[in-house]
Amino acid sequence: MRGCGTFFKSRALPCFAALGTLLSAGCAVGPDFKRPAAPDVIDYSGRPVTTTGAATNIAGGETQRFSKGADISADWWTLFHSKPLNELIDASLTNNHDLKAAQAALTVARENLLAQRGVYYPSAEAGFSASRQKQSTLLAPVPNYPVVSSEFQFNLFTPQVSVSYVPDVFGLNRRTVESVKAQEQEVRFQMIATYTTLTANVVVSAIQKGSLQMQIDATRELIDINSHMVRILQYQFDKGYASRVDLAAQESQLAQVTATLPPLLKQLAQLNDLLAVLAGRFPNQAPADTFELSTLQLPQDLPVSLPSALVAQRPDVLQAEENLHDASAKIGIAIANRLPNIELTANAGSTALALSQVFGSGTGFWGLGAAATAPLFQGGRLLHQERAAKAAYVQAAEQYRSTVLTAFQNVADTLAALEQDADALKTAAAAADAAKVTLDLAQRQLQDGYAGNLALLNAEQAYQQGRMNLVQAQANRYADTAALFQALGGGWWHRAQLITGEHEK
Repeated sequence: MRGCGTFFKSRALPCFAALGTLLSAGCAVGPDFKRPAAPDVIDYSGRPVTTTGAATNIAGGETQRFSKGADISADWWTLFHSKPLNELIDASLTNNHDLKAAQAALTVARENLLAQRGVYYPSAEAGFSASRQKQSTLLAPVPNYPVVSSEFQFNLFTPQVSVSYVPDVFGLNRRTVESVKAQEQEVRFQMIATYTTLTANVVVSAIQKGSLQMQIDATRELIDINSHMVRILQYQFDKGYASRVDLAAQESQLAQVTATLPPLLKQLAQLNDLLAVLAGRFPNQAPADTFELSTLQLPQDLPVSLPSALVAQRPDVLQAEENLHDASAKIGIAIANRLPNIELTANAGSTALALSQVFGSGTGFWGLGAAATAPLFQGGRLLHQERAAKAAYVQAAEQYRSTVLTAFQNVADTLAALEQDADALKTAAAAADAAKVTLDLAQRQLQDGYAGNLALLNAEQAYQQGRMNLVQAQANRYADTAALFQALGGGWWHRAQLITGEHEK
């Protein structure tokens, strides 16, 4: 076997490698993928806005300025300056199971990519077989062994090494690896989208929770006010000073106000459950932190990415781009499957009748082989698979364009919302101030004897309703600010953990 092995190493393997290298120098069939060009637009809407309006002496009423081309912070939620919010975000990034599942999916995709890259190299296998045989004397057995009971009986030991290699003549392997690489990138951007959605959901849910808490307080005040008004009218009705119509109308008003409380309580309970699940907890382990809107600071300088940068940082757009890349590579795979396939093989080993004779002189063997196969008739299967791959590319291209348009729509809608939110907050603040003035006047008139309790209660009811509208307007402005950061990509490119796929720390 030594002589055979020496020959195999000195002659056969170099020839084998040279032939494989020569055959691998072919081209990769199919289209070479090119990234889609950035949209040829300069802004998100026909009427760009640089600043929003302001409402003085009210939380969240500051002017917001849009900085075109500015970058987004990785931890943009800290701009609200809320310690409970920051802690909830940290807990969610550490414990959220959807994010952990997305990170595990990325690990799976990366390992599949590394496994697929093995097609670039020859595969080698080592084997050893041992057998004991009996051979009839009439068949003239090969080993020269003494006859026992009219039959030959012998052992056979065969160690060998086999090597096979499929040269990438037409780029089938390269296109396949390219496809798997694109799929791995798709999973990566899907994981990043999970991250950006998680952070935005936590922020918006916390803001809504703070808004609901204040609305519930105001609603309970309204119920108390209306209950008091019913008692007054009931007394006046009993004394003959009020009509039954007035009493019935107030009772109806009380019932209507009371009916608004259960939906608010339901929403608050659902938000608590949602925040618990986002943080990787069970609903009965919901965080006890309160999120008062008055403690939040409204970010005043808001970055607005250039349109050309948006398509390079939105995870859904990047995922659609990699889907397009995958579809492009699969065209090459479909074309290569219709072309000839070449396989090179080699084996070397030793065969002996006794284990002690393995690798002895004269026991070695080796062999080289090459085989080429080409599809002749497949019933049109390969042709239609190629056509399907090309149609899938067109589909992916249209999906990419649709995703880009949706991304631009998200940004444009959010910018418009922020502009209108500022005006709505200003109007709600003015209405609340007017209701407060009316309430103060009603209290003075009651003290001076110029007005009754019903007038005061009506003023208090209008004031509480104004408070509720103001709280909703504040929450809308905070929530839409968070939505803008999400629409622009969320600043994920500044977090190394998202690039490597490791868990957030």
